[in-house]
Amino acid sequence: MATEPVLFRVVRAWNKDEIIALYQSAGWWRNYYDPKGIAPLIKGSFIFALGIDSRTGKAVAMGRVLSDQIITGYIHDLCVLTDKRGLGIGMGILDFIIQEAKYAGLSSLFLVAEPDTTVFYKKSGFICNKGLIFLSYNPDGQYET
Repeated sequence: MATEPVLFRVVRAWNKDEIIALYQSAGWWRNYYDPKGIAPLIKGSFIFALGIDSRTGKAVAMGRVLSDQIITGYIHDLCVLTDKRGLGIGMGILDFIIQEAKYAGLSSLFLVAEPDTTVFYKKSGFICNKGLIFLSYNPDGQYET
């Protein structure tokens, strides 16, 4: 449970600058991204969840689920503002997303994690499945690992 007064909820629209700030805090926003893409990104997500500071009404965390809307969901873009990390908000929004996905009928959830974050996700029941390999399409070799 988050120690900060944070409310978790699913949204279909939100202030684009607050969402961009969350992506920036995770290091995932690039200057060439079009901010106009935020609204369709939110609407196109099966679940788009926010952690909202109950005192300010501003988004301090987010995560989303892409899904076939029947069985499988993929958790993406789970992040918390830098100055709000370590307060339980990340675990709170992850648990909220899992419950929303279950409520929506999804029985299989996957996610891609940053290096060295598996301990965090294991606390919510995720496992490293050594039998699976995550592949990304890379026609230009730009992101080789």
